Amino acid sequence: MTALYDAFLVLHLVGWAIVLGGYMATVKQPGIYKGTLHGALTALVSGIAMVGIAEMSDAVRDPNMVKIGIKLTIALVVVALAFIGKNRGDAVPAAVKHAIGGLTVVNIIIAVFV
Repeated sequence: MTALYDAFLVLHLVGWAIVLGGYMATVKQPGIYKGTLHGALTALVSGIAMVGIAEMSDAVRDPNMVKIGIKLTIALVVVALAFIGKNRGDAVPAAVKHAIGGLTVVNIIIAVFV
């Protein structure tokens, strides 16, 4: 189970890296990075899978449900904003784009320090 958990952890980190890297690469350009929605969905689904594996397994430490709830809420907001941004193309307000980047950083900070 630990190997499966670790595989989903890698997918989770790659998903957030796509979102944050895409934001950083296109911060001065209109619209959002094309892979933002896919990266956010990858991070969301792999995070949910990690929680399920951690709940089933004794080998992985017990998850902090408050932390997971906050991270899940942020991830859902990022997915919703990325979906809105993808549908609007280059007409995405800068606030939506910066909210995606900011919330991604907040999610990473919560993952590391809480």
